[in-house]
Amino acid sequence: MLRLKTARFLKMSAIRFLLVGMANTLLGLFVIYAAKWLLHMGDAPANLLGYACALILSFTLNSSWSFRYDGRILPAIMKFVAVIIVAYLLNFAMVMAAIKIFAINSYIAQMLGIIPYTLFTYLGSWFIVFRLPMTSTTGQLSRRDGETYIV
Repeated sequence: MLRLKTARFLKMSAIRFLLVGMANTLLGLFVIYAAKWLLHMGDAPANLLGYACALILSFTLNSSWSFRYDGRILPAIMKFVAVIIVAYLLNFAMVMAAIKIFAINSYIAQMLGIIPYTLFTYLGSWFIVFRLPMTSTTGQLSRRDGETYIV
């Protein structure tokens, strides 16, 4: 029964995580384009602003909706930023390897870079950032919705 709840929660959190990722992408692009067009920003500052807005949305929605996190916010933010940095480095390594070693078209390589970024961000969010608190009496993990899970 507990393993079934865990599997169901993992499936739902993964779906929610992907939906949040789509919202992040749309918001990030919107902010980048608006900053360039309306505020006449250069590419780099517009990109930074767009990614900053998207990361804030990502943390907010993933903590509250995807993973139902109710722990301390500041440590979670620090861990989230660390996970995102590592995910970006994995993305960059994949893109560069695809282009330089395997001679893959750079546009396709950019799409391939999404795979390690998304997987690492999801797993890092699940196991590091929004980790379930362990209950001392049962040795199991529980979320704020009162459900208990075995991981």
